[in-house]
Amino acid sequence: MRTTADIPPVISSWQRAALTPVAADERIETLDVLRGFALFGILTVNMAAFSWPVEHMMMRQPFWETRTDLIADWIVRFVAEGKFYPLFAFLFGLGAAIQMERGESHGANFVGRFCRRLLVLLGIGLAHAVLLWEGDVLVWYALCAFPLLAFRERKPKTVLIWAAICLLIPALLVALLWALLVGASLVPEIARGIQKELVEDPETSAQLMEETIRVFALGSYGEILAERLGNLLFLWLVGIFYVPTFFAMFLLGLHAGKRRIFQDIEANAVLIRRVFVWGLAIGLPANFFYAVGMAVSDLSDVRFVWLISQAFVAVGGPMQSLAYAAALTLISQRVRLKSWLHQIALTGRMALSNYLLQSLVCTTIFYGYGLGLFGSVGRAAGLGVAVVIYLAQLAFTGWWLKHFRFGPMEWMWRSLTYGKRQPMRR
Repeated sequence: MRTTADIPPVISSWQRAALTPVAADERIETLDVLRGFALFGILTVNMAAFSWPVEHMMMRQPFWETRTDLIADWIVRFVAEGKFYPLFAFLFGLGAAIQMERGESHGANFVGRFCRRLLVLLGIGLAHAVLLWEGDVLVWYALCAFPLLAFRERKPKTVLIWAAICLLIPALLVALLWALLVGASLVPEIARGIQKELVEDPETSAQLMEETIRVFALGSYGEILAERLGNLLFLWLVGIFYVPTFFAMFLLGLHAGKRRIFQDIEANAVLIRRVFVWGLAIGLPANFFYAVGMAVSDLSDVRFVWLISQAFVAVGGPMQSLAYAAALTLISQRVRLKSWLHQIALTGRMALSNYLLQSLVCTTIFYGYGLGLFGSVGRAAGLGVAVVIYLAQLAFTGWWLKHFRFGPMEWMWRSLTYGKRQPMRR
């Protein structure tokens, strides 16, 4: 048997540098299952933002009045909202750890390739946000992932401490703001002033919302683009609040990847069960408070229950997402469920393409240059639409991967990252 010492130095260095994308048979299917599951969760949350004015929704102006829609809205907040973008961030950090390990084992320039990968993702995200849908999250993932490089050589304990700090920052900031507002609102004059600043005149607010609905439901692509750019600035300002949460989940994923938890699930089953228990123990009550608080409060509430609810979901959302990940990881080991989960895993292998496809399909359904249903689909009906779209994606992805190695956007991402056209057809 030839050892490394027997291989000529020139050939040995070439082998180390010739790092290529992960082949299909090298993938960890459980991670693809988690990505596929997260895609459905993200779609259920995004459906409301696809079909109603997002800036009014975030300012707690309700659109739904039927009991069915209100119940559906509550369920989405409790089960899905604030859970699946953190889950994707965790998987992104975990994927980065696996790439680091492969890069080090091959002696390749991981840092340069990782930065190129993020820059390409940033470009895709910007194009998505500007040209298709302002609710894009890829830009934030790309920007927040660069600091991961500073934690490549950090001790596991250090990574966990930083993750805990970042996870708590948004909750602490919201709690502090809530305490200040509630304290100031004890003075009647100040309370009226705060309400005046937060709450628009109902007639003016209704007119603005009607105009937004008109533009998206009936407007041309150019009119919608102009409206989107205004929304995009608003969402990017709001998005700064979520940066510490994204980075915390990146760090937790990095930690899990360095511990090789998903490479040997059976050996780490006790730890995974512990994550599941603690994730639910913290996540369920926190998210229950969030869902109830958002249902019973709006901007006119001087107790600011809607605001403190954000502090609960800032911690409860990521914790519940970890519980979901742990549960699915354990379930994926059951032989009887393998074939069913395999279909979800295929969808997860094309996570980027499917995420962007959801935006393309939904904007076509709801925007004026498509079916123009913006502002006319209730929350419950929107969930039904989400289920239909996801089932169609399962079928489409299965067909696509029978003929091609990668999803179209994954292929482009890899080709640009490696500076070389990747083989596409099987």
